[in-house]
Amino acid sequence: MSTMPKRFVDVGAPSPLAGLWFGGLLRDGFALSAAGNAGKFADVGSGLLKAMLDGVELNRTLNAAVEHIMDGFVRLDVHPDVADGVTALADLGIRMITLSNGSAGVAEKLLDSAGLLSRFEMLLSVDAVGEWKPAVHAYEYALAQCDIDDPREAMLVAVHPWDIDGATRAGLATAWLNRDGGAYPDYFDAPDVEVTSLVRLAQHFGSHVAS
Repeated sequence: MSTMPKRFVDVGAPSPLAGLWFGGLLRDGFALSAAGNAGKFADVGSGLLKAMLDGVELNRTLNAAVEHIMDGFVRLDVHPDVADGVTALADLGIRMITLSNGSAGVAEKLLDSAGLLSRFEMLLSVDAVGEWKPAVHAYEYALAQCDIDDPREAMLVAVHPWDIDGATRAGLATAWLNRDGGAYPDYFDAPDVEVTSLVRLAQHFGSHVAS
């Protein structure tokens, strides 16, 4: 997401607005889901952008600005550890599936551009459920797609503590990817494993296989 602030600058908006917008996008998506009327990630994101950019002096039309910012999602890059980490996990025989609150198409473009798409068995989206993570049904949907009866046979790997908490409450094992060395909020259920990169996660699993 580090490239998204530049998208705001490109259209004449202040870069700090990117963080406020993304936090608001998650908030509103969670709220709609809790109310039983979950919207699609792109629709919520675009709608919130229109509201937040209204009145901002832009260098193009409002609709063009929204389109430019939203287009940034399909042009994101993976973190430097992802390619080696995913490869190492695949070499250990671990099944890998993505589960996103956004479109599966975005995940597909991201992984394809990184040369990693073939490593993933499935790319899942909560669009098929009608509830955003961290709703329990989102995780249950992923388990069903993987034909897994015991949730502890699956592990959610995520950077967001709220995602870790949701998966834990759904019965899954969890690994928190703590790339920036921050503290885990104590009001969320703690992860089973904490690592700083996907490479470290593969090493964690590898050591257990060896022992």
